Formats: sequence, C-alpha cells, structure tokens
Amino acid sequence: MTLVKDSPPDAPRLRVAAPGAAGRRRRGEHLAGFLFMSPWIAGFLFLTAGPMAASLYFAFTDYNLFDAPRWIGFDNFTTMFDDPRWRKSVEVTARYVVIGTPLKLLLALGVALLLAQSRRGQAFYRAAFYAPSLIGASVSVGFVWRALFSDDAVVDRTQSFLGFSPGGWVGDPGRVLYSLVALTVWQFGAPMVIFLAGLKQVPRELYEAAEVDGAGPLRRFWSITLPMISPVLFFNVLLETIHSFQIFGSAYVVSNTTCGPADATLVYTCYLYQKGFKESQMGFASAMAWMLLLAVALVTAVLFWSQKRWVHYAEDAR
Repeated sequence: MTLVKDSPPDAPRLRVAAPGAAGRRRRGEHLAGFLFMSPWIAGFLFLTAGPMAASLYFAFTDYNLFDAPRWIGFDNFTTMFDDPRWRKSVEVTARYVVIGTPLKLLLALGVALLLAQSRRGQAFYRAAFYAPSLIGASVSVGFVWRALFSDDAVVDRTQSFLGFSPGGWVGDPGRVLYSLVALTVWQFGAPMVIFLAGLKQVPRELYEAAEVDGAGPLRRFWSITLPMISPVLFFNVLLETIHSFQIFGSAYVVSNTTCGPADATLVYTCYLYQKGFKESQMGFASAMAWMLLLAVALVTAVLFWSQKRWVHYAEDAR
C-alpha cells in the first residue's frame, strides 16, 4: 500500500512594500497636509507673525510712518512710563476690566441657570439673550448707545422719572465709563452659552442626593454647581478678561472719537490709536502694544497659576 500525503493548499502571499514606496507615500501625505494648511500658514506669516516682528523692531525706533525708522533703544518705554496720559489709560482700562468683567460673568451665569431649566419657549429665550453678542461690537450699536446715554435721552429721562439727578452719561466724566461697562455687560450672550453647556454636563444624581440630605438651593449651588462648572468658569474668566483689555470700538464711538470727556474713556487701545495714527508716533504706539501684550500675558499666567486652587477637573477626582 502506498501512502499519498496531501499537499497543503497554497498559502496566501503577503506583499511587502518596498521601503522606497512607503517613504514616498509618507512624503505625499505630508505634502498634501501642508498644501491644505498653506492658506493658514501664509496668513499667519504675513498677517500675524510678520507684523508682530515689525512692531517689535519699531518699538525701539523713532518712526513716524513717513521717514525711515531711527533706532533709539528703550527711549519709547522710558517716555511711556513718564507720560501722565499713558498712566491715565492704564487706570481707565484697569477700572473697566475690574468692574465690567465680573458683572458680565455674573449676569451670564445667572441667566444660564434660569435657561438650564426646562420651560416653554426655551430656544427663543436663548437666541434672544445671545443676539446682543453678535451685534454689540458693531459701530452702529456704539452710535445707538451714545444716543441712549446722551443728555435728555432715554436713560436720562428714565433716571429723572425714578427720582435720580438727570444729566447725560456721555458728557459726564464720572459716569461715561459706566456706560461702556453697561454696553459690555449687555453682551453677555457668548459666556452665557458656554455656562449653559457646562450646566448641562452636571449629573442630575448629585442634585437628587443633595436634596435627600437636606441641602437647600444655595448649598447645592455652592457645593455642586460651582465646583462642577469651575473649568467652564475659568475659561470664561480668562476669555472675557483678555477681551476687556482689548476694548476699543465702543469707547472710540461712544466718546465721539475723543476718548473723553476729560480722558474719562481713554482706554489703553484708544490712546495707542491716537499716538500711532493721529500723532504719527508709530514707534511709541508699537512700544505700547508690546506692553499691552506683556500685561495680558502676565494676567493670563496669574489666572493659570490660581486655577490650581479653585478649578476642579474630572481627572482629579479619579
């Protein structure tokens, strides 16, 4: 008897790509990625990085937009610190940031807490409260705001009807800055939406357990809501603080391009604009711009340092 051993079936053959082909494929993918990114890269180099590098050079020069820049070292910075109007602009901007940012965030959080509850017409209310954030930065709103707070206008007549002393806010150095604060607080829609998204992520079970333990509304808000939305709160504080430092359009329009009266609305960017484009001191204005960048960077660093004490992330609880 002869035993015949069946031959195994043919095994599938694996194709191994040549090293050169794999390298060409990766280079093609990288090239395609850079081609898609090229509009952003070009915009960043020519519209952001390039002007920033030029302004850094101009900050150490005497440059008036017409003659060639002349190197003067740190003279612009020393002149800046001795300038009383520069110190006034720092004071006005600091007051605006310290007053306007907390009020805006408090109103945004309060409205977000109301809209987080199920009610009829919820979508309409959200859109209505968010709308001012879309139009608030426009020049036309600045003109309307100036008209509302002028002498014998709507706000003036309302406060006179309520028994307060009349007098337009726009022409009063003691009150005109608060009209700008009211304008920025009115634009609370953007942080409100972010707060609302954070509130939706808080588990309902936490509130139910707190109610069983006898915790009241304030206790639940302080012990559950605030810790759970603290990352969102930190994000809004950081973003709105940076935006407040950059205020320009509303102050320029409401003050009728004067940043007054009596420099009462002389925010930092308004004085920077005056020095750079009205007085043609572009070197001085560039030095001011870099000081503003350093100030915002310092405030941002302080906020990031402080968030370790009061911001609670989900990873920390694991």
